[in-house]
Amino acid sequence: MVLYTSPFPNSFLSILHSFSWGLIFPCYWFADRLVASFVPTTYEKRQRADDPCYFHALCIIITTPIYLALLVASLPFALIGFLLWSPLQSARRPYIYSRLEDKSHANEATLLTEWKAAGNGKSFCFGSANVCLLPDSLARFNNVFNTQARAKEIGRRIRNGASRPQIKIYIDSPTNTSISAASFSSLVSPQGGDSTNRTVNVGMKRTTSMEYKGDNSGSNNGEESRDDKAGVGEPNEGEDNACIVRINGEDNGHMSDAEAETINGQANASDPAEQSLEGDVESSKTPNHKQKEGDSGSLDSYTASRESLVKVRIGDGTVDQSTVNNKLLYKASIMKKTSVRKKKHTDETFDHEISAFFPANLDFLCLQEVFDKRAAEKLKEQLHHYFEYIIYDVGVYSCHGCCSFKFVNSGLLFASRYPIMDAAYHCYPNGKGTDSLASKGALFLKVQVGSTPQDQRIVGYISCTHLQAIAGDTTVRCEQLDMLQDWLSEFRKSTSSSSTANPEELVAFDVICGDLNFDNCSSEDKLEQQHSLFTHYKDPCRIGPGEDKPWAIGTLLDPEGLYDEEVCTPDNLQKVLESEEGRKGYLVYPTSKNHSSSQKGRKASLKGNGRRIDYMLYTEEGLYLEWKVEVEEFSFITQLAGLTDHLPVAMRLMVSTGEDDP
Repeated sequence: MVLYTSPFPNSFLSILHSFSWGLIFPCYWFADRLVASFVPTTYEKRQRADDPCYFHALCIIITTPIYLALLVASLPFALIGFLLWSPLQSARRPYIYSRLEDKSHANEATLLTEWKAAGNGKSFCFGSANVCLLPDSLARFNNVFNTQARAKEIGRRIRNGASRPQIKIYIDSPTNTSISAASFSSLVSPQGGDSTNRTVNVGMKRTTSMEYKGDNSGSNNGEESRDDKAGVGEPNEGEDNACIVRINGEDNGHMSDAEAETINGQANASDPAEQSLEGDVESSKTPNHKQKEGDSGSLDSYTASRESLVKVRIGDGTVDQSTVNNKLLYKASIMKKTSVRKKKHTDETFDHEISAFFPANLDFLCLQEVFDKRAAEKLKEQLHHYFEYIIYDVGVYSCHGCCSFKFVNSGLLFASRYPIMDAAYHCYPNGKGTDSLASKGALFLKVQVGSTPQDQRIVGYISCTHLQAIAGDTTVRCEQLDMLQDWLSEFRKSTSSSSTANPEELVAFDVICGDLNFDNCSSEDKLEQQHSLFTHYKDPCRIGPGEDKPWAIGTLLDPEGLYDEEVCTPDNLQKVLESEEGRKGYLVYPTSKNHSSSQKGRKASLKGNGRRIDYMLYTEEGLYLEWKVEVEEFSFITQLAGLTDHLPVAMRLMVSTGEDDP
């Protein structure tokens, strides 16, 4: 299958399309600004609280006639542009494939050969997020604004979080068994040039969550950067750059003040020139781009209080600085690994956490609601600093390919560190209401993740989708789930080059990611909860229909509280969501007959820990028979706090091959 690198088959159509959109855009922009001026967000309301009440009204009185006059003046040009634009959509391709040619050949060879050296298997990390990048006037109805600046900041946060060194801290404590347990962090000195595994037993003081500061040079996924990261720690279960710190349950390893001062001094001894920030964010336009002193919510924050710095005592041995990127200042993420005796479910075999950052070494990213084209371009540019392969602007426009007129695309975007072999998109034909104006559908992808010593390709399948959003449209969503399964089956058959007699390809994983717009605990969503999709695909957060695991939390934030001080930074949101009372105040909960789904600060006991509508599913069906797939980690991520009304989720899968390669 050919991957489309441009939206039209020839340059003439592309130029004609650009001309037609140029005629439409002024009218679109003036209409967007006109509506936006009447829909303020809670952040803007608070900013205006100190201004005289008449000041904002005066601004609206002045700007509204100007926008309205310009809108009317641009209408004739927009009409001409629309008459050109609409028929062109029949020739438009369903997505745009973007690839970094200058780096991909070297990195592709490196990634694909990792499988041969992985031994017993290899892990892959998947992320999914609804980023709410609609036109600004529409985004404001979800209490978010400034779509263009948010797109750039979202891209920066994702790629910075994914490119940080992978460090795991396990707390072995028989008393730390709940999701509301306090988070910890520490500063770990990188250990390089030592072939032995290091497990450091230390005492820790309470600090904020992990922090990473890099030089943001745009070469996060280059070979040089990969070599630097490899010096951070020793391999663990197939991971090249994981440093492990294990902390005993007894707090008997506290450092003296002198030792803490020594480590803090070393942490702050970097060249001041290395602490400059990347100046490409319009911090004055969005509330979260300017961090407070000592706030570790931003990956680029370089001011930190004494309590938020690293306080870990490393054992014997020196640091080989030649193998460590000395521009990196970071804190470690936490994995709560409790005693088996205290686990409510003793069959739980994987780690789970609420993390302030996207997982290190994120391999695949599925995004929803990237509707705005300009925002998609800005987001793509930022993600390309880490992901080499991106598919964006997915969907159809006008009446082409669907039964109703589509004003915007599907909003789906896919980014990958591994080469994409095939891609296909299908539009759901049964959308209703406002959802019918967008070409919501499913994007199917086939990626190559390695090769065997016998040069057989190792591939994986990933599906990204966004279902009907309107509450009560249960039948519509179930029909879309049916279509999703049928389309995925057809895609696998049409792209497979293997047979039982001639297995040219070995399938390592099959994953579905996306915003399904129903949760597993609401009584109104019983039909979706019992859908056959969940008999073929496993949900790591789910026990069964209507019941989630105790540690699973909702992914839909209460829009009214997005800019509250308690949750407006990744660090603060993480701490709030670790508390049951905090979740009740800032998550939307499953609907019931007695309680509104948008009620904030509720005290009544409702089922579940919030509406979990963003899913990551995997299956063991159709994979290579001699391999085993299991979940290593599952994370709820607060890194996009204040930038979207959804919590991103991430899942790390381990593909175990056994002792012998096939």
